[in-house]
Amino acid sequence: RIVFLTADLGFQIFDEFKERFGNRYVNVGVAEAQMINAAAGLALEGYKPIVYSIASFLLRRSYEQIKLSIGYHELPVVIIGAGGGFTYSVNGPSHHCPDDLSLMSLIPGMTVVAPGSPQELEDILCQVLNNKNPTYIRIGKFGEINYNAVDKVQLSKMRCIRKGSNTAFLTTGDTVSLVIQLFEKLKEFKIEPTLFQIHTIKPIDLEEFKRKFKDIETVIIVEECTSMGGLSSFVKECIDLCNLTIKLFRFGPSDNLALGNPSKNELRKRYGYDLNQLIDFSNKFFNIKMKN
Repeated sequence: RIVFLTADLGFQIFDEFKERFGNRYVNVGVAEAQMINAAAGLALEGYKPIVYSIASFLLRRSYEQIKLSIGYHELPVVIIGAGGGFTYSVNGPSHHCPDDLSLMSLIPGMTVVAPGSPQELEDILCQVLNNKNPTYIRIGKFGEINYNAVDKVQLSKMRCIRKGSNTAFLTTGDTVSLVIQLFEKLKEFKIEPTLFQIHTIKPIDLEEFKRKFKDIETVIIVEECTSMGGLSSFVKECIDLCNLTIKLFRFGPSDNLALGNPSKNELRKRYGYDLNQLIDFSNKFFNIKMKN
């Protein structure tokens, strides 16, 4: 039942899929809105469409169609946005998409997912294909690392990567790799915070959140999405709804456009959430002297 639709992207990447499955690969051309409508029609006929394009183009050019054709009918379409956040940073503001998670979270009934590694994506995609709701998945580009974790990947559940103290770092998408690098440095000082990877932004299981955070005193969020409707917004809401008292810090993009075409690391430095600035914060917070 799977049909894969792309808006003229993924040159050579899907050649094997085309050879194996023939007419279940559909290239609609540069026509994102029409691709969404086509996916909605396929879903109404019992197929399981997966649509794929660069996140900034896919979401902004077809937001109305996503909301009305897919969201309104609660169709099980999987929408994959490549290059969410600042993955395509050097291509300039037209390709920047730190607001993808916010935009898709605004659509009622939409499941919103941001895996942090190739393996996490593979595990979660298998579960998403059995999801009856529409789903948005943010992916990167290429080269993200796999990592070991305490928990397995489970849709709508937060994933414990490292179990440690009552200070917890929270990540989503590929910012988890930044924090894993930080944790390797903290080990030298025998400091072991907890690390949760929130691969499912929406929905968040409130009961699970309350259970896992009842003994957490401080949360440090590292996200590559806007603070309005991103991970930090949902975490703040969960803290309020669960009546928890937690000290909160956030590292991520600020509310302005990133002009020009700086590299991803340059943008992270500009917005204050690259590895060096996380080290500077940790030195003050834990009263240590890690080297950058």
